[in-house]
Amino acid sequence: MSTETRPVPELGPEIVEQWRAEEAELVELLARTQRGVGGVAAFRLGPRPTVLVTDPAAVQHVLGRHPDRYVKRSHRARMLVGDGVLSATGDPWKRQRRLLQSQFTGTGMRRYEQRIATAARRTAERWEHHRRTGETFDVAEEMRRFALDTVWRALTGLPLDDRTDRELRSVERVVAAMPKLPTDTADARDAVAEDLARIDVVAHAAIDAARAGGPVEEPGLLRVLLEAGDQYPEYTDRLIRDELVTLLVAGHETTATTLTWLFLLLDEHPEARTADPQALVSEALRLYPPAWLLPRHAVEDDVIAGHRVAAGTDVLVCPYLTHRDPALWTDPERFDPARFAPGADRPRQLGAYLPFGLGARACLGTQFALRETTALLELLLPMGPLEFRAKPTGAAYSITVRPDGPTPAVLRPGPGRP
Repeated sequence: MSTETRPVPELGPEIVEQWRAEEAELVELLARTQRGVGGVAAFRLGPRPTVLVTDPAAVQHVLGRHPDRYVKRSHRARMLVGDGVLSATGDPWKRQRRLLQSQFTGTGMRRYEQRIATAARRTAERWEHHRRTGETFDVAEEMRRFALDTVWRALTGLPLDDRTDRELRSVERVVAAMPKLPTDTADARDAVAEDLARIDVVAHAAIDAARAGGPVEEPGLLRVLLEAGDQYPEYTDRLIRDELVTLLVAGHETTATTLTWLFLLLDEHPEARTADPQALVSEALRLYPPAWLLPRHAVEDDVIAGHRVAAGTDVLVCPYLTHRDPALWTDPERFDPARFAPGADRPRQLGAYLPFGLGARACLGTQFALRETTALLELLLPMGPLEFRAKPTGAAYSITVRPDGPTPAVLRPGPGRP
């Protein structure tokens, strides 16, 4: 077998210039790079090339096999989540990940089942009211409220109250603002300072309440963080705040977005409503993966799929494009939950489907997210289809890929739930 290596093929500069002139989204440049050059390809926005990785074997190489060679650098959400597990690196990240890991698998997940079910019932009761009254409601807002209620119960053991809900809208505003914030860190923080302050007030109040004890049937995940603070000096109140906000952001933003996309997709494909909820969620995640772009930085020279990658190179793994690659998925732009039915023909390579990332830094809350989405759908889908009064015209690409406009809808009259 040949061991010859070659440079990463690069997109022509004229195509990059055309993209600049069009003022298109970054995802469009990435798509042109993939189509024009391949699954391991480079484009140049400055003096050094950036390498795009969408080929499944190359994805597995970067994320699964060699996370020590391709590391995270300063995360764009750092101003919001601080040194939480999402943005931490090195040994601190390993310690933080180890502490949280057990909370979201096996026995750990069982303690959240009842909290998920209660939050889902609370949402179903609101939808039943909407169905009876015929009033218009925003689907994305309902999904945001459900996902935030669920993660708040998991963290604190308490239901989400209206005041906390209002204050934590600041999270969504900061996330939405990130792509347009100044590149200077201090200027960026100043631009969202008021929202960051609101988030801090909520976080520290929750920490104080958990530390004091309160009227909860069972302590939440915040108690685990506080106990870590009693044992490990690095778990200061600041780090506990950062982990709390990280779990709030990662735990509700992605779930709410996935569910919103799913209801929009079902409006276009009503025949899919009878599919298994897990298959519905899996297909929505294929088309709109929460972690649509995973930036990494090569810390040493390496070879990806026969291509030389120099130390210091920025590498972008793009699940969004991998999931829409016609070489991997039949008719990839089509919404088809049957792809995820038992025994269905779909790509089996580890790097071909990665809505929650892959390898050591894959999302901790994958099982939690899948359980809460299916629990909610089991209650909402029998109520009947939605009728959207208006729909977004496209997607906005930030930390997540989200609908770019409001989603007003009514529940159509019908038998629904008794």
